[in-house]
Amino acid sequence: MPDINNKKPSEKGEEQEHMEDKENMPEENQETVTAEKEIQGDIEKLQKQLSEAESLVKSYKDRLLRLAAEFENFKKRVEIDRADFIKFSNEKIIRDLIPILGDFERALAISTQNSDNESFRKGIELIYQKLFKLLEDNGLKPIESIGKEFDVMYHDVLMQVPRQGVKSDTIVEEVERGYTLHGKVIKHAKVIVASPAQDNSHREERKN
Repeated sequence: MPDINNKKPSEKGEEQEHMEDKENMPEENQETVTAEKEIQGDIEKLQKQLSEAESLVKSYKDRLLRLAAEFENFKKRVEIDRADFIKFSNEKIIRDLIPILGDFERALAISTQNSDNESFRKGIELIYQKLFKLLEDNGLKPIESIGKEFDVMYHDVLMQVPRQGVKSDTIVEEVERGYTLHGKVIKHAKVIVASPAQDNSHREERKN
């Protein structure tokens, strides 16, 4: 092991000078190093705060977009409800006028059978057509029934009757006309439908 004490005088002098340089480092350099460390620490803190702020902004942006979409859907629902309210605001009065429309139809049917009062029949028909046109312009539409297959959404069955060559559940007679208002059923049609075809094989067996 080399003996430290055996160093040459020149080597001892250089080492001593180096130690003295460190000890005699200017205070300004030490302060600079400390300041740099503090600045680096502040930068790291600011970067962390910036990252947190960006995450928060993204969260608020997503929430704002969701709220905007919900508000747009709410606006559409309000517009639809408003349009429906306007569309069906006269539903009650139209419902009340439907029986009167039926009275006119029956009066026309009776007057057609009696040719003595042709001018009277034409007068009734004219009033009926004006009333029907007024209701039609406000969204009223008769439900087609005769020859159609029974549909519980539009028809009320009063009875079933046998009909040769007619498919079961086909409407063969309309007792009272039904109506829709802007596509909504406000009065079901009262109808008579064809009953299921009867099997005649049992009758033939009984005769034999």
